[in-house]
Amino acid sequence: QVQLVESGGGLVQPGGSLRLSCAASVFTFSRYAMSWYRQAPGKERELVARITSAGDSTNYADSVKGRFTISRDNAKNTVYLQMNSLKSEDTAVYLCNFFSVLLGNFWGQGTQVTVSS
Repeated sequence: QVQLVESGGGLVQPGGSLRLSCAASVFTFSRYAMSWYRQAPGKERELVARITSAGDSTNYADSVKGRFTISRDNAKNTVYLQMNSLKSEDTAVYLCNFFSVLLGNFWGQGTQVTVSS
């Protein structure tokens, strides 16, 4: 069983920044890629960013490229999402995801990000 706990969401004005964190309770965290997804009301869940196990490669949705940065600290079993230049369309619940063929697919409870003036 893998538990993921997100934090760092909140209300921010357009153009502002937030940093999300996701703490994972998995012994072998450093062996697995991690991802951030988001889901806005009435919309499908979408992949925002993914980072490899060593943190040496990242991928982003086109809508967030150049504004968001995913990173990880394997010593702390934590993955981060730095979000800059936030827009109203970034408003969503942000979810951390862990997937392993061996261990399964796990989601955190999500953290709400609201971008509004």
